[in-house]
Amino acid sequence: MAQKVQLLNPTTGLMKQGFYGFSWTYLFFGWFVPLFRGELGVAALHLMFTIFTFGFWQLIVAFLYNKQYMTRMIEKGYRLNDEEHVMDAARMKLGMVKV
Repeated sequence: MAQKVQLLNPTTGLMKQGFYGFSWTYLFFGWFVPLFRGELGVAALHLMFTIFTFGFWQLIVAFLYNKQYMTRMIEKGYRLNDEEHVMDAARMKLGMVKV
């Protein structure tokens, strides 16, 4: 089950909710998840893969999607901004080093 963690972009002050762990949402709703999170290109790519693999893609990506999403957010400049134990659990699950 996915766990929530708050993200903050220090340059813009924009806060988003991030997730780590297995994505039940992606398993059931597939390419709609990146679409609703504002990642139109990723959603289009995932739709294409879902069609070509007859839905098998969704089963595999449900294990990977939240980590990929968090990685993209961190690369865009977002930082973890939550309680310390929540951030520690997210860092461990995502393979991040505490700075």
